[in-house]
Amino acid sequence: MTSIYDTDLTPNVVNHSPMTPVDFIERTASVYPDYTAVIHGEIRRTWAQTLKRCRQIASALQNRGIGRGDTVAVMLPNIPEMLECHYAIPMTGAVLNTLNIRLDAEALAYMLDHAEAAVVLVDREFTTVVREALKIATVKPLLVDVNDPEYGEGQAICGLDYTALLAEGDPDFSWVSPADEWDAISLNYTSGTTGKPKGVVYHHRGAFLNAMGNQAIWSMGQHPIYLWTLPMFHCNGWCFPWTITAMAGTHVCLRRVDPEKILHLIREHGVTHMCGAPIVLNALLNVPERVRPKIEHAVKAMTAGAAPPAKVIGDIEQMGIHITHVYGLTEVYGPVTVCAWKSEWDELDLNHRAALKARQGVRYPTLAGMMIADPETMEPVPKDGETVGEICLRGNTVMKGYLKNPQATQEAFRGGWYHTGDLAVWHSDGYMEIKDRLKDIIISGGENISTIEIEGALYKHPAVLEAAVVARPDDKWGETPCAFITLKPEAGEVSENDIMDFCRQELARFKVPKTVVFQELPKTSTGKVQKFVLRETARSL
Repeated sequence: MTSIYDTDLTPNVVNHSPMTPVDFIERTASVYPDYTAVIHGEIRRTWAQTLKRCRQIASALQNRGIGRGDTVAVMLPNIPEMLECHYAIPMTGAVLNTLNIRLDAEALAYMLDHAEAAVVLVDREFTTVVREALKIATVKPLLVDVNDPEYGEGQAICGLDYTALLAEGDPDFSWVSPADEWDAISLNYTSGTTGKPKGVVYHHRGAFLNAMGNQAIWSMGQHPIYLWTLPMFHCNGWCFPWTITAMAGTHVCLRRVDPEKILHLIREHGVTHMCGAPIVLNALLNVPERVRPKIEHAVKAMTAGAAPPAKVIGDIEQMGIHITHVYGLTEVYGPVTVCAWKSEWDELDLNHRAALKARQGVRYPTLAGMMIADPETMEPVPKDGETVGEICLRGNTVMKGYLKNPQATQEAFRGGWYHTGDLAVWHSDGYMEIKDRLKDIIISGGENISTIEIEGALYKHPAVLEAAVVARPDDKWGETPCAFITLKPEAGEVSENDIMDFCRQELARFKVPKTVVFQELPKTSTGKVQKFVLRETARSL
């Protein structure tokens, strides 16, 4: 039905422009050109300098034929070049693909081929694994060497380095906003919980909105000082490369997680915000008192995954670090729900506060909808804190879909909602709390680990008859893989270490089971392994 407000009132260049987080750096550099944008070791760069470098890289890539729809992959840790790629690559219209630096050559090769990578930027720490991946892959991308002084000399992957590419570019490069905010801005691969990893496609609108959602739920204000304890390859750093820039903050880079260094950087630079898995928080507590710098200002830490135990929460808060618990997935740009804190909870005892903080909470203001529902009927479950349903999400911060996989996209979006595969209850106050995972994903140190992948590796062992893997709670990592194995009758003597050593040859180290139990596997009458029984056993070990 047409209303009087529709007549002659249409979107045009005056009143409508596509949302893109790339605009953030232009605005910040124009308002705060001399403010510190980046700190990394001895490196200090202002916002004016950082914007100039982004324009140069974008210009150089465009001059080499990179444009709309091309994939530019990066194998980089949390260094300034990684931040610059979050702006320079979308400036060309290309799509940023941040590769998980912990993956092996075979997984990387699959991703490079699937994404049809036109360019790959490689930090020298990962030269060897990327070379191996390119031997397997069919794509022949342009390679760019990134030499981070914090790493050391290392071996270059090619003759073209980042500095030389930078020199090719125009510092006054005039980039053009996407014609459509639905255009892809980045590609992030899932951990391959069933079959091959799936390529999750983000659009400019979603990245813009989730970046703003981060600011809204954390009340960050202007000029936050953000320490990069969260990998930028995880869901584009939960969109914080764009959030911190929008708020004219300072990005304090951290090449690898080093608990003692984290505490020194917090104190030295007055860090106000940081993100990461509970393992990062736990690691800070384990820094010896004699070398632990005292935190003398308020610090906020956002964490996701398995909630920290009550003692960890209490000890961390005594250090001066306030924890905010969030929930999200690769498919929704990182965190999209938060355990929004209420002042009346401050008076509760530690155990009660910890139980509340463990909830995955309520939706971000930038997420249109969240419900806990029966995954088949799509009927919402009662808010009784007991009835289990699947977490379903919808809104502008849900992915475009899975790259080259319409069937998986359709399945994930059935019934008009994104199905997370996570099971939760809904409390009377509207806060949700995860109880289990439909796909048995293990979240260990912030990494998603597929039980199916580990089981596949175990079955390659000549002595293994049957294998099943479940999550075992762990104070340090949140969860770790626990393998239950039935040996073949003729197997002879096989130890826990034998299995672990074998798995190290088949899997990335963080996926190797930390516990191995030899026993008969409990099964249903139809022969299906009863993993809920194994989970209970793992909890009691």
